Amino acid sequence: MLQILYRDDQLIAIQKPAGLLVHRTVLDRNETRFAIQLLRDQIGQRVYPVHRLDKGTSGVLLFALDKDASREMSWQFERQQVAKRYLAVVRGHADDAGHIDHPLSRRPDDLEWIGEKVETAPQPAQTDYRTLARIELPIAVERYPTSRYSLVELAPLTGRRHQLRRHLKHIAHPIIGDSTHGKGRHNRMFAEQLDCARMLLACVEMRLTHPVTVQPLRLDCPLEENFSALLTRLGWADAARAAGIELTI
Repeated sequence: MLQILYRDDQLIAIQKPAGLLVHRTVLDRNETRFAIQLLRDQIGQRVYPVHRLDKGTSGVLLFALDKDASREMSWQFERQQVAKRYLAVVRGHADDAGHIDHPLSRRPDDLEWIGEKVETAPQPAQTDYRTLARIELPIAVERYPTSRYSLVELAPLTGRRHQLRRHLKHIAHPIIGDSTHGKGRHNRMFAEQLDCARMLLACVEMRLTHPVTVQPLRLDCPLEENFSALLTRLGWADAARAAGIELTI
């Protein structure tokens, strides 16, 4: 059963687990479980997705419960009026803080893979980040006798497809567990030696304007158990909690 973080007459937010698709996609034809269908069956009514999270990303996933709320929330997301905060584990020792301003070529949506050609010219994309903790492990992964990692907080200022994953790769700090934009050797080390095979990216907070009351709404989401266990193992639990992030132990 999906964990419901918030619900009223217009909106419902859940904690999406890593590995669950939001909806059916032509790129993952063999999947049979989707957040939309699971939530619809769980609450007994139709739900309308207003944004997306990648399959490997966990955290806050918001749906509207009627068409009017869906249109308003989709409008807010399209105009970058929804603030999102993510947590990630990345390769290397990242700077204390930074701003990534790197245009990204457009990636077609699921429904655009078939049909007319889609414009893929680079679009503006910005992400702010700050480093919460760092570690150097006595494990040789590449040509060095040790390996370095950072726990970073990410705030996307735009909403490009796979923006955080692509931006972190751009600054040479790819997200651990990212099979497309990450480093396979580091991903395998985390799976084999740290018992964590998932992509280490989670949406932990979302701030928006309620479509009916027009009041600010903040949605928080605890880290999943496997993500929380890894932070505890690396000694990063206190750093995460100091940043206002709830762990599941």
